[in-house]
Amino acid sequence: MLKRILFAAAVTGLVAGVTIPVHTTPAEAAPSGCHKAAKAKFPGDHKTRVAYRKECKAHFKAYRAAQRASKKAAG
Repeated sequence: MLKRILFAAAVTGLVAGVTIPVHTTPAEAAPSGCHKAAKAKFPGDHKTRVAYRKECKAHFKAYRAAQRASKKAAG
């Protein structure tokens, strides 16, 4: 019986681990992701990096606002 309980706990843990969402788009990433993405994309050009970071943040804020609005409308 103890083996079944341990096995059930292990399976439950694996299933829970599989269902954890993984952020695949820049809009789903953390806000600090824009800085890292800009630095990786434009390592030598500061002005372009700043412009890209601002654009990325604007996209993130728009995405976040849309998500909140859809949750508010649904709930």
